[in-house]
Amino acid sequence: MNLSIVGGGNLGVAIAKGVREANACTKISVSRRNVSKIRHLKEIGISVTADNQECIRQADIVIVAVKPFQVERVFDDIRDHIDNKVIVSVVTGKDLDEIETLLGRKTSIFRAMPNIAISQKESMTCISYRNGNSDQKVMVENLFSKMGEIIFVDDNMMDACTVMAACGIAYAMRFIRAAMQAAIQIGFDSNAALKIVTQTVLGAAQLLKANDSHPEQEIDKVTTPKGCTIVGLNKMEHEGFSSSVIQGIQHSFEAIDKIKLQ
Repeated sequence: MNLSIVGGGNLGVAIAKGVREANACTKISVSRRNVSKIRHLKEIGISVTADNQECIRQADIVIVAVKPFQVERVFDDIRDHIDNKVIVSVVTGKDLDEIETLLGRKTSIFRAMPNIAISQKESMTCISYRNGNSDQKVMVENLFSKMGEIIFVDDNMMDACTVMAACGIAYAMRFIRAAMQAAIQIGFDSNAALKIVTQTVLGAAQLLKANDSHPEQEIDKVTTPKGCTIVGLNKMEHEGFSSSVIQGIQHSFEAIDKIKLQ
């Protein structure tokens, strides 16, 4: 299977690296107008070009990974060259109706929303689709499942998926940074702080996945009466920890409507 990625920004490059790391495709091509920005991909066996049409010529799957304001121009460029290809859009805020309108034809269209951990084969990717047959669905499913967890959702949930999966990794990073700052304040150097916090967060996530449990169940196992854990948790809640996370996610979700106007 040959894969082309139109758009060599952060997400497009992360996808390309993840696909290469997973050995999920025979050939991978990436296009970007400023091709010098992606020339380093050639070192890991990925073809690069500034020509979108050249990029997708031999593709079975075409992933469109550009900014929302660029998508119309890109579809104008590739519209006449997508016959018998599966189109996967990872463009924020562009639903299947709009993508189909921009393409000007009914074809197999998938939307996917991974996050940048896809480069490490640890993405959470949400997928919706239209007009795809069972073989094409399996093709897309197999591709993204090699680079992390996937779920199929209704297209009207993709904006929410964007916030929780794609934006969500930044929220997790901000918690890690804050915990590192606290670790340094109580005596660790920055390298030790990073190692402690990242492994602790990784362990927490793996516990929840392995046990299929609610976070509060696992929290209860480490909160003893009058202990230091419950004191710290209660102080965080008094300072608005959960509330600020919820409000931040809600604000991100509302911001997608503004992106749609671009």
